[in-house]
Parts: sequence; C-alpha cells; structure tokens
Amino acid sequence: MRSFFYKTGIIAILLFILTWICALTYCNAVSEDISQSFLRLHVIANSNSIEDQNLKYKVRDNIIKYMNTQCTNINTKKEALEIAKKNKDELYNIAKQTIEENGYLYDVKINIGNFNFPTKQYGDIKLPAGFYDAIRIEIGNSQGQNWWCVMFPPLCFVDVSSGIVPDESKDTLKTSLNNEEEYLLLNEEKTTDIKVKFKLLEFFQNIKIETAKK
Repeated sequence: MRSFFYKTGIIAILLFILTWICALTYCNAVSEDISQSFLRLHVIANSNSIEDQNLKYKVRDNIIKYMNTQCTNINTKKEALEIAKKNKDELYNIAKQTIEENGYLYDVKINIGNFNFPTKQYGDIKLPAGFYDAIRIEIGNSQGQNWWCVMFPPLCFVDVSSGIVPDESKDTLKTSLNNEEEYLLLNEEKTTDIKVKFKLLEFFQNIKIETAKK
C-alpha cells in the first residue's frame, strides 16, 4: 500500500511538472509573438501636479500627431519601430518645443527600447503584462504618473465614449498576430478557456518582470 501511494505521488509530481512546462512553453511563445506585434508609447510627466499632467498630454498629442503622419501605409511593427528610431531627434525636438511653448524649462529624454509594462486596457482590447518595444518619453524629473498607449497598431485614440477600438485598428492587429487565438486572448469578449490562458500569460509574464527587476 505504501508503495502504491509513493508511486501515485511520483506520478502526480511528474504530471504537475509536465503541465507546468507545457504552460510555460505556450506562454513564452504567445507572449513573444504578442510583444513583437506592438510598438507602444510611454509618457512620464515631471510630477503629478495638474500643470505637469496637462503638459504630459500636450506632449503626447504632438508626438502621436507626428508619428501618425510618418506611419501612414505601414503594415508591421518593425516598420513603425524603424521610423521611430530614424526620427528620434525629431521626436525630441517636438517634445522639447511643446514644453517650451507652454512656458516650462524641463528637459526631456527620448528612449526607444524594450521595456516592461503592466497589464493595460485599451477600450475593448487588453494587453497582458510583458516586455514590449516602446518609445519612452521622460519629461523633467519624470516623477509623475505614466501614460501608455499603442502606436502600432494604432490604439492611441480609442473612442472614450464607447470604449471600443476602431475596426480598422482591430483588422491591423489581427494581421499582425500569428493566429486567431492570440487575437481572442486580447479581446475582452473571451470564452472561459481563453480567460484562463490570459491569466496564465499574465502570471508567467509578471514573474519575468519581477525577476528582471532583481
């Protein structure tokens, strides 16, 4: 009898390890593909004062306006990222000019790289936590609240009244991803099994983020 429980215990442990490995492999593959499909924008205000927060939004709007003119007729995140890198100096000039026009002397930093992001909602699209390529704009002391959006596919101007991402942006998103399931993972209208997979994705990505911080 003791031998039976011992063997059963070993089998249970092995099954748990196998399930963990399968879940981790799945999440790594999906998170890699999702992260490679998005270019994000991250703006950090000088402080949380009303004035600095308003300035953050003005810088945001001018950066998005410029990038939208540069990114017409592009079909991939790679193209958007190349355009951002090519125009990094111009992004700095736009941000700096916006700051000065509003009567501030803050400096600004423009970094284009791979950064960790928390889970974030954009209308009816929800991106899991993870590492994404992004344009990061740090205004002044960059001690204020963050503002995030997605430059590609263009999700920065979600209809606030309806909370719905435009169909054109969703179509671009679908073509950027590897398969239909990855798109369903990001859509708020999830089936139960897709919700479970999204939670797994969040869980493993948050572990990665916390590990990277150490």
